[in-house]
Amino acid sequence: METILFNTHDLALLITIYECILFAFCMLLLKKGKKQSNVLLALFLLSYAAIPLDTLINFGAGFRQFAIDLSPNIFYLFGNAYWLESVFLLFYVRSLIYKNYQLKWQHGLYFVPFFLYFMHEYVQWYSLDENVKIAILNGYTLSDEPTYVFYVNLFRECFRTFCGVLCLVELRRYQKQIKNELADIEPVDLTWLKVLVLGFLLIRIDAIVVTVGYIVSIQFGFEINYKILGLLSNWSVLFLIGFLIFFSIGFSTMFQGISSSKDKDKEHEKQPISMETVALVTQYMKEQKPYLNHFLNIDNLANQLNIAPRILSQIINRHFHQNFFEFINHYRVQESKELLVSEQHRKSTMVDVMDLAGFNSKATFNTFFKKAVGLTPTQYRKQQLQS
Repeated sequence: METILFNTHDLALLITIYECILFAFCMLLLKKGKKQSNVLLALFLLSYAAIPLDTLINFGAGFRQFAIDLSPNIFYLFGNAYWLESVFLLFYVRSLIYKNYQLKWQHGLYFVPFFLYFMHEYVQWYSLDENVKIAILNGYTLSDEPTYVFYVNLFRECFRTFCGVLCLVELRRYQKQIKNELADIEPVDLTWLKVLVLGFLLIRIDAIVVTVGYIVSIQFGFEINYKILGLLSNWSVLFLIGFLIFFSIGFSTMFQGISSSKDKDKEHEKQPISMETVALVTQYMKEQKPYLNHFLNIDNLANQLNIAPRILSQIINRHFHQNFFEFINHYRVQESKELLVSEQHRKSTMVDVMDLAGFNSKATFNTFFKKAVGLTPTQYRKQQLQS
């Protein structure tokens, strides 16, 4: 029992494995939020747990020999997860930002590299006799690997980075589209998800640098300390997983989804706008004042008007030349102007006026009011009362 299996750096890998597995099971048991998103996040975490385990088995100073004695078949097995974790993270991000997101057969294309790599490993490793495997592992050094293996690993890291870039593209699309569907975007905080995506993207870029480092070092004889970069990546993942655990449970359950890309394509189809429908929308806004509802979104308003959300979106975008966010808050500004000078609300505070006009956020209220009127609400009330 005096054999040392782990060193200090291995502890970062062990804690990461423990965090990922524990959090994955928590997400599977969590009742809040989208079930599909929770499952995808759990799959991402489980696949990511396999990566530090693969590193520990292949490069852990004390654990490697223990793994050989246990079974040579566990070598390279967990390395297959490299091809999966970035795909599951991409699907998780999409499931959060799109309403009614469904996985389709086309998404199976993302798993093609995984299946190709698994078949390669089966032929090159798992089909070998166990004694041959043990002999190879006992005399193994990184420089003994065939040249093509280094470039397969480089492609793998580029593929993971590509999926990370797609996550950023989806988030940018979400930011652009959200104002077409929500009248209050203040609660929609993307910071935690951006940090998560950017953090894992930087780790994958670091993995590309590490891979290039050992290719250059082994193939061309240049001395590059790629091991330091690898250790830095291990510790970064440890803290990033902790960040993910802290924020994703609290924020993902409140995430406001937008229409899918297919729905948005339909939305941008150039169809004639019915002036009767425009008149209906205008009349309804003036008479019924739906904008006083603090939680109004485009689906709610479309249901009240008994028209399709994409038709309403087209009318707002193409006839009124505004997005939904601007359209609703324009009416709220007009309402607040009337409240500010009315006898009944002359002594009401700005927070009271903001609330009565339908605004949820004081920042949004002040910004929109000054943009539309040229004065702050306080300045406007003072000017109107003096005149």
